Amino acid sequence: MNAAKLPPARTGEEPWTTGEFAEVRGSLEQEIALLREKIADTESELAEQLTDAVSNAGDDPTDTGAKAYQREHDLALAYNSRDLLAQSERAIERMDAGTYGVCGSCGQAIGKARLQAYPRALLCVACKQREERR
Repeated sequence: MNAAKLPPARTGEEPWTTGEFAEVRGSLEQEIALLREKIADTESELAEQLTDAVSNAGDDPTDTGAKAYQREHDLALAYNSRDLLAQSERAIERMDAGTYGVCGSCGQAIGKARLQAYPRALLCVACKQREERR
């Protein structure tokens, strides 16, 4: 990893070290692997539930409703996992492109502490606050 690929530091922050950057990248890569595994497991379970018509035979309306609620809950969790996976993969792509750590709105450095806490961040704190107020 050369120094040109390291994210920019905000004014008053210590510059990124290759070790810090590698740690953030490693945590993203580990999260990507876990999310892919979780998504595959969830999709397999959902497919099994949907193809097993016998398991719902004879259920009363309460059981049917509970199972439908559980399926919807599992689908929502799978959707959230897919979204986190996509965000993490885009963060890795930005690292490879040398654009990681640059705010997508104002073009300034996002901030080392923010990226270490939330490595998928696309906006600096000020721009994120502005976005949330809208």
